[in-house]
Amino acid sequence: MLRLLACIALLCPAILRAQEFVETEGLLSDEAFYRLVACAAPPDGTCAKKFLRWPSGDQIRVSLEPLDRAFLGGKQKRAKAALTRAIQYLNRVPMNLSLTQVPPENDADIRIYFVDTDGSEPISGTGLPGVDGQTVAGARVIVWARNGVINRSVIIFGTRLHIRSYESAMLEELTQALGLLTDIRNPDYDDISIFSQDSNASKTLGPQDIKALQRHYPQD
Repeated sequence: MLRLLACIALLCPAILRAQEFVETEGLLSDEAFYRLVACAAPPDGTCAKKFLRWPSGDQIRVSLEPLDRAFLGGKQKRAKAALTRAIQYLNRVPMNLSLTQVPPENDADIRIYFVDTDGSEPISGTGLPGVDGQTVAGARVIVWARNGVINRSVIIFGTRLHIRSYESAMLEELTQALGLLTDIRNPDYDDISIFSQDSNASKTLGPQDIKALQRHYPQD
């Protein structure tokens, strides 16, 4: 389940809050599902967000930054394993984009932070751009882009997300950091899509999740 912020200007003075989910009923067509997750369009409706993409053909560098002490032990191992699997799942999708994990602070395009915060008050004192000042209970993705082109992203996990949800949340947030930034609130998708607003039951990409990624990054 996503808590989304998006900054859509190169030197924007503030990070802007964006619509987090669209509520629907019944299974959607592939086209309607793609437009919902890509531009927050309701079925047969218009887009509420801009389409955002990384440059096609890029290899996106992802780093898991050092975890706060609250996540040491089993949570740290689970987080590392969740990222490895998420990258594997995404790289199996036939699309014109790929991801690779790089060491912390190694000029990553997407940085992932596990921060000791329960969401009761804004994060402070980290000194991390885009992190301080945010309120994060479960997980949140922040994207910076200009003219529809993403140039960097940050994913933040808080302490209230249960360890059992790490695999689903990691895959969801990493996928949304690629530009598919809107969740769907619809019980028909709770078990079959990582974009479900109300469920972390899905730990792999569903059929329409894959089609949405392929539509967003079509192969030549």
